[in-house]
Parts: sequence; structure tokens; C-alpha cells
Amino acid sequence: MTRRFVLLLLTALALVVPSQPAAAKTLPVVDMTALDAAAHVEGYRGNQPALGDDPSTILVQQALTKKGFTVEADGEYGRATTKAYTKFQRSLGYKTIDANGVPGPESLAVLGAGRFTVSHVVQVGSRSDTYYGKRVNTRTRQMLVAADAAVPWKLRLAQGSYCGLVKARCAAASAGTHDGGGVVDVSVKGMSTTRRWQTVQALRQVGFAAWLRTPSQCGGCWSAHIHAVAIGDTDVWQRNGKFTNRDQVADYFVGRNGLSGHKRDNTPTKYRVPFTTWEQYAGL
Repeated sequence: MTRRFVLLLLTALALVVPSQPAAAKTLPVVDMTALDAAAHVEGYRGNQPALGDDPSTILVQQALTKKGFTVEADGEYGRATTKAYTKFQRSLGYKTIDANGVPGPESLAVLGAGRFTVSHVVQVGSRSDTYYGKRVNTRTRQMLVAADAAVPWKLRLAQGSYCGLVKARCAAASAGTHDGGGVVDVSVKGMSTTRRWQTVQALRQVGFAAWLRTPSQCGGCWSAHIHAVAIGDTDVWQRNGKFTNRDQVADYFVGRNGLSGHKRDNTPTKYRVPFTTWEQYAGL
């Protein structure tokens, strides 16, 4: 068989054998759970690599810049990124609580189209769910159910969420922390001190930043209760330009008490747990 014949044969085969389609482009992945936890913590505390969000945040920052909402791709979900993401949300027609700079699943999907996919999606669900008569979103209710199952007594709420959204009256001492989603006060009436701390622990295990509040912390302006903020909830609310509930999560991350003085968390060591989210706890 001559060399010329071999070349002709190969040419003929190339004409009849269909070409293979190009491999589909593999897009990078944004971990939404880590991203939203960072959106809570880093806006107030600065970059925290331990959150594991940096690669995801960089992808979001790059996508925002390509959309015309320029921000440095430094992996820190700080104030600049929050502001840029808020502008992006508003460009999609979102307002008030839906344009708060914390990525929701719908806006993140739009931003990532052709650029990245999204894993470990944070879904708050309905804003009209209730838990023992108090308004919460679906994610918060699921978290409370899980925490309730971890202790042999029932968790009763003294205050729920979305006071700002429905223009309901929240306790003045709450300073707007209950205006958005993911924030509750748990009653400790009739609980022993041990049970109070065990309840704090149960709430933290399922993804709440939670603290026992006592009258001495505010000069008697509130009765004893447990204040809990769902880490990574996308329905944080601004009051006078400040994210009071989001910044409380930032305090919790570094072992502070979430109050204006930012004192050390007084929770006994035996009742503390590692920083976690509902999605991590539930394996979502």
C-alpha cells in the first residue's frame, strides 16, 4: 500500500465520519451558602478567609463588573460588594428587602448565566410562615423545628420576623433587628439557667447566631430571652443605612455578643458550637 493511497483513504474517511461536537464548557461554581454567610460577616468585619467564600465572591465580583457594576475582585464581600450587588438587584426591578445587597437565588442565577453555576442554594421560602403564632420565613421555621427537636421542651417565640415588611410593631429595644427575615426571640419563661443555655446551644447547632439576653444588658429595658439570627438569611433589612441583624452575625463569628458595645460573648464554653449555617447542618 503506497503512501499516496493511505493519504487518500484517510481523506475519504474524514468525509464520511461525522465530527464530534465540542465538549460543553464547564462553568465554575459559586457556593451560595458560603457567599451569603460572608455577605453577613464581611460587610462589618472585613475579609474572613475561614468562611471559604473567597473563590465564590471573586466570581460574583467579576460578573458584577462585567455587568457594569464595577467592584474590585478581591474575594471580600464587604461594603463595596454589597453596594454593587444592591445596584444590580435594583437594575432587575427589585426593591426594599429584595435589593439589600445579599444574593438571593433568582438574582444570582441571572448574574451567573453563562458565567457560573450555583451550589448549596439558600432558599428562605415563604415570608408568611408561622412558628407558634409568630411570623417567620420557611427556612427559619425549618431551623426552629430542628432546634426544637434537639431539646426535650418546646421553644416558644416571644417575637418573630418581618416587622418592617408588614409595618408591624416590634419591641423598641430590638432596634430594628426584627424588621427583616431570619430573626426571632425565644421565650425563656420558666426555664432553668441550664435549660436556657442548652436552648442557645440547640439554636446555634442548626445555624443561628444566638445569645441569651438578660435585663442587666440593657438596664432593664427587656426581660430575659434568647435572641437568634439565622446565618445567611437573604432577607436582611436596613434601618438608617445599617444592617443591624446582619452585623450581629458578624459579631457572633468573632465571639462577640451582638450588642452595641460588642462585648465578648458570655455563653459558657460548654454550650458553644462551631460557626455553621442551616444548609451545612441539613446537608443541603
